[in-house]
Amino acid sequence: MIKTVIFDVDGTLYDYNSCHETGMKALAQYCRRRFQTAPEEFRQVYGAAYRKEEEQIGSRTAAVHNRLIRFQLMLEDLQKPLFPHALQMYHAYWDAFLTGVVPYPYIRSWMQKLKESGVRIGIGTNMTAYIQYRKLERLGLSAYPDWIVTSEEAGAEKPDRRFFDLCIQKSGCAPEECLFVGDHPQGDAKGSLAAGMHVLLYGAHGAECPEAISVKNYRTVLEAADLTEFVAWSEKRMAK
Repeated sequence: MIKTVIFDVDGTLYDYNSCHETGMKALAQYCRRRFQTAPEEFRQVYGAAYRKEEEQIGSRTAAVHNRLIRFQLMLEDLQKPLFPHALQMYHAYWDAFLTGVVPYPYIRSWMQKLKESGVRIGIGTNMTAYIQYRKLERLGLSAYPDWIVTSEEAGAEKPDRRFFDLCIQKSGCAPEECLFVGDHPQGDAKGSLAAGMHVLLYGAHGAECPEAISVKNYRTVLEAADLTEFVAWSEKRMAK
């Protein structure tokens, strides 16, 4: 019986890619207006800053997502003043990003049904806590989670076992009583399956689910193109 449903955020509750594109356009406009940075130079400098951030911080920690650090590295590469530009670039990107954060259909109604059924709701997400809180508020979902785990708090990113063990600990349930809902076959599916949870994959990435994490050991991977399919699936599991 499912007693806790744990939701990933980016790509699961809303369209991350389109929001990131909007944020990047706003950031490019800022750099062009303030530094006369051409589109190709902007892409090169941003890419170099991203790679340097990974090299310095590591790719499996929440800090690698910190846009303020990334934009600081860009400014250092461009030999431009950090103040006031780093913070202004941070807000240019995230303010534009957040304007496009809209929940996928049925997410809010599904969470409401879970609450009414006495099922606890968790959030299990990579990235730093502050911006994920902002996204949940923007999505209009802040009233639903009973608890949140970010990779910043866990000290590790999905699919690291430490991340999922903390989710299980906060759920207060056995792993087999937890359903993890995500969009990534490695980070979301592989990690939650290894921890003993049920998992549902949502969106286009479901089709990429490797054989190594297909249905086994009484765990379930559902490749769904439409959220309504696994809303119905989860309700059936809760009734057992």
